[in-house]
Amino acid sequence: MSIERLSTGIPALDEMLAGGIPRGFTVAVTGEPGTGKTILCIHFIAQGIRDGDKCIYVTTEESRESIITQASQFGFDFSRAISEGKLVLIDALMGVEDQWTIKSLNIEELVSKIIEAKKTLGYGRARLVIDSLSAFWLDKPAMARRHSYFVKKVLYKWDFTILATSQYAITTSEAFGWGIEHIADGIIRFRRHVKGGTLKRYILIEKMRHTPHSLSMHEIMIEHGKGLVILGPVEERREDIALPKKVMEKIRRASEKAQLELAGDSY
Repeated sequence: MSIERLSTGIPALDEMLAGGIPRGFTVAVTGEPGTGKTILCIHFIAQGIRDGDKCIYVTTEESRESIITQASQFGFDFSRAISEGKLVLIDALMGVEDQWTIKSLNIEELVSKIIEAKKTLGYGRARLVIDSLSAFWLDKPAMARRHSYFVKKVLYKWDFTILATSQYAITTSEAFGWGIEHIADGIIRFRRHVKGGTLKRYILIEKMRHTPHSLSMHEIMIEHGKGLVILGPVEERREDIALPKKVMEKIRRASEKAQLELAGDSY
């Protein structure tokens, strides 16, 4: 049976995904700050605008204006798309209050606002970015999995293909990625490390259901005027650029703590 796939807007990444992301999937885009997650999301939405999809971008950690400015640096005119009714950019807490502002980091309010935006844009195939979803459980990590499942279950009915980013707070005792990863249909992970005094960034497709995807880690760069550029597979083993052992131990303890909290909590 043929699977309909949505282009990510990055041809080399589409090749790694056997043509793109399957329609209707919820994909976790995870990694440390500054690794390229938001840039991938911008490409995904820009491609959706070109393809005539209904596009919604939720930003929780940058202002609406910041996302528009970043997109313009890579040749994407999000302002025009908004004015033409092709894109709704929902701002959480960072901008002026208007119809597309979320007044609190509440998961029900988020989903309600996304559905309102979809109704405004109209019927048809839709793309959604939530950048980041982990912002909605910063004060209660144990709720990560339940919140992620709620978002996926409700919005699937509205014909969304979703990219949901999550930050890893590697300098703290908490880790914020696993709620999304547990329920995701796909996982695209970004990594970084310093090699020879130079910052290197990488991308790895860890999971994508119904897809014979690449198993190789690829080096990437962020290029002004182009955006995310995939340079090619690398020889480094995954463990060569893994998080430090102390950080991994913090993550393990935080994950165990969250599971204990979840077991004694009710939604």
